[in-house]
Amino acid sequence: MAAEDDSRWYAVRSLFETPGEVESGYEERITLWQAGSLDEALEKASAEAAEYAAFAGATYLADFAQVYQVADVPPRDGSEVFSLTRDSPLLPQRYIERFFDSGGERQQ
Repeated sequence: MAAEDDSRWYAVRSLFETPGEVESGYEERITLWQAGSLDEALEKASAEAAEYAAFAGATYLADFAQVYQVADVPPRDGSEVFSLTRDSPLLPQRYIERFFDSGGERQQ
């Protein structure tokens, strides 16, 4: 692997489940990894996610992961570290309520 390959950065979005008394809680995390390839970044992120899940008492939902190659290398103020585009027939307020502000979020 060439030295310049190691300078790529990837953001990996992972999902975790925390069982509750009435319903499960879900946590999304986006972590940043320097790696030579998308697969290597995913391997690093998966290993860290398993450790995080054990520490947090959560279940790492390993079947779900999204990887995004960061364009700004190295990352700096204002760098885009993740982007997801979704088609939807919903109007903006309904879209926000459905995917981002359903009332069940616990922002920390």
